[in-house]
Amino acid sequence: MAMSCKDGKPGSLDNGKYVRYTPEQVEALERLYHECPKPSSIRRQQLIRECPILSNIEPKQIKVWFQNRRCREKQRKEASRLQAVNRKLTAMNKLLMEENDRLQKQVSQLVYENGCFRQHTQNATLATKDPSCESAVMSGQQRETHQHPPRDASPAGLLSIAEETLAEFLSKATGTAVEWVQMPGMKPGPDSIGIIAISHGCPGVAARACGLVGLEPTRVAELLKDRPSWFHDCRAVDVLNVLPTANGGTIELLYMQLYAPTTLAPARDFWLLRYTSVLEDGSLVVCERSLKNTQNGPSMPPVQHFVRAEMLPSGYLIRPCEGGGSIIHIVDHMDLEPWSVPEVLRPLYESSTVLAQKTTMAALRQLRQIAQEVSQSNVTGWGRRPAALRALSQRLSRGFNDAVNGFTDEGWSMMGNDGMDDVTILVNSSPDKLMGLNLSFANGFPSVSNAVLCAKASMLLQNVPPAILLRFLREHRSEWADSSIDAYSAAVVKVGPCSLRGSRVGGFGSQVILPLAHTVEHEEFLEVIKLEGIAQSPEDALMPRDVFLLQLCSGMDENAVGTCAELIFAPIDASFADDAPLLPSGFRIIPLDSGKEASSPNRTLDLASALEIGPAGNKASNDYSAAGGCMRSVMTIAFEFAFESHLQEHVASMARQYVRSIISSVQRVALALSPSYSGSHAGLRTPLGTPEAQTLARWICQSYRVYMGVELLKSGTEGGESVLKTLWHHSDAIMCCSLKALPVFTFANQAGLDMLETTLVALQDLTLEKIFDEHGRKTLCTEFPQIMQQGFACLKGGICLSSMGRPVSYERAVAWKVLNEEENVHCICFMFVNWSFV
Repeated sequence: MAMSCKDGKPGSLDNGKYVRYTPEQVEALERLYHECPKPSSIRRQQLIRECPILSNIEPKQIKVWFQNRRCREKQRKEASRLQAVNRKLTAMNKLLMEENDRLQKQVSQLVYENGCFRQHTQNATLATKDPSCESAVMSGQQRETHQHPPRDASPAGLLSIAEETLAEFLSKATGTAVEWVQMPGMKPGPDSIGIIAISHGCPGVAARACGLVGLEPTRVAELLKDRPSWFHDCRAVDVLNVLPTANGGTIELLYMQLYAPTTLAPARDFWLLRYTSVLEDGSLVVCERSLKNTQNGPSMPPVQHFVRAEMLPSGYLIRPCEGGGSIIHIVDHMDLEPWSVPEVLRPLYESSTVLAQKTTMAALRQLRQIAQEVSQSNVTGWGRRPAALRALSQRLSRGFNDAVNGFTDEGWSMMGNDGMDDVTILVNSSPDKLMGLNLSFANGFPSVSNAVLCAKASMLLQNVPPAILLRFLREHRSEWADSSIDAYSAAVVKVGPCSLRGSRVGGFGSQVILPLAHTVEHEEFLEVIKLEGIAQSPEDALMPRDVFLLQLCSGMDENAVGTCAELIFAPIDASFADDAPLLPSGFRIIPLDSGKEASSPNRTLDLASALEIGPAGNKASNDYSAAGGCMRSVMTIAFEFAFESHLQEHVASMARQYVRSIISSVQRVALALSPSYSGSHAGLRTPLGTPEAQTLARWICQSYRVYMGVELLKSGTEGGESVLKTLWHHSDAIMCCSLKALPVFTFANQAGLDMLETTLVALQDLTLEKIFDEHGRKTLCTEFPQIMQQGFACLKGGICLSSMGRPVSYERAVAWKVLNEEENVHCICFMFVNWSFV
């Protein structure tokens, strides 16, 4: 930093207050800057005393130097960020131009095929077709449907198959061999995960993705080959043989197993050839296909309990990106043999959208997540490294899949039923399963447990979006986990860690969610649930303790098409060790109809779902169905328990009762969450959209006008239905509570539900006093007599709490009595103005 000096002496000031720093002074300042970029006034004076070389510089000038240095550092970082953004946009532009070229080729081919088809129909009397037209029409499909004679599986024959696989894969990734259409709900852009497409009119199911990742091609290939690390449905990939090729590539023979997603279908396996090679332009290619109808080489006989599926030419094209990173093309193309599953489940095996969500996009998410971790700090929540958190997530998912599938080669055996086949009971006493469970935890697995029991079941759900149901199960555990089964709790809690209820004093313990990590796309959350005040046994009833659960939650996005929603959890010790034993339990909800849901992101059980009801019934439900919403889904439930072998029959009986009670609770909640559910049911909700709800809305507005002298809603709102709709969409949080000794909420508009972080189903479980802190409760007690006597009260701004314990600030609040037609008090209404989460 060189500036003119009046007297020419180093470090002296001139009339313009500029300073010329010597190289030694700059070096000293730089060293100090790296130690403390923003020193205080006292610290700057201390620096001058400690560094004689700076003694002739005024503290003010040193302050200016540090300010300028921080400014230069900020500019440098911003320039670096802009360069990275520019490189990303340049690569994205290149990718889009290539995609545009491919689409133009596809359009040209379709125009040509259309012309040939027209010519064929016009000359339908001819005995033969034009061979060129037939070839054009069948282009991209003959390769998939043509039956080859037995192929040679010797090394030379495998190389021929590998080269053929490479050519077919490239024709799908960058050519027109498959007609690709944009996946519903996926819009490409700079912030999107990539360009996602699904097949149209080709054999099997296929999905394609193009995207940018901040990793080098070799690292990308390494990660993608390790399929079990990112594809939760993958049980195992065994490399049985490796053959090098003359061009520097490798041919691998693989045996892969995939878990079945539900108890109603068998698992899948694949016998594969994988070919890795480098193209002339430097691109790295990893392509795969099933080996079928081969001779003179290795083979894989059918495996019991698995259905042999086929992988058609698929893989990854990875090209280095200018400035770092990679451009990747992913193609997944499979025939999952849908004939082998019940008809109701076949959409899962015939949907390219499901394949894209579960496999293709999962690969891209894994790459983006790891790229983000590389560029950021290595330590996340609770001091865990991202790799450790991913390992915990994988262990939860894998343990749940093992429980759902119950493979005999892992030691699972089925117990007889009790005359009903709705719940399946499996038992596992193999040493591998028990390894790590014989540890004594203060809140976990007892050392006497020598077996594991799994109770599992599947059920069909109608007209309830999986994401909505899953979010409810996550946020309102007491709705399904607070049944009175004391005998079950007393027997099982002693012998297994997975009973979330325990024997409890005074109702289910409060639930606290402690987030650990989530993926960059917010598709998957790993969190610790703290259930407060749970007794581990009847003997502990007077001294209840906290229970900790490690919980994995995915599929929370209602707008994602074909997404599987999962809630998997396992009790953990408070020490939360990375190698702590886990016995996962939970729920998996899989949509059977992959149409785009028409619900809003915040809809759980809101007033809008029943606002437009006429003589024809629930219009909201009809619109939902017509929009292709997820009308059917299958839920799989699996719960694991460690126990002592001599208690097997007793634990099995308790497990059946437990799972059946959960099924009953889920059915009740699902019915209430269904958009088509109108009318009161089991006291869960007011019959929204009915005359009763319109009447309540009218009473609220009329009473507000009587007591406050102004209109609550904008002028021009007439008719009960219009008042109800306007009240529901009011920007301030409006909620009603009953006039009981312990007031509970009976109604809230959308803003009120958002503020309380609840739904109309669970609203009636929330008392008025629970949403206020100590100061708020005192204020309410002071003002409540005024409300009853005067009819209203204006409350100062403050802090209240949502049902999840989050603080919410509000500018002011108004409370007034709601009078019915006979001018009797029906309830108390509160309106919180300008609220926000703190």
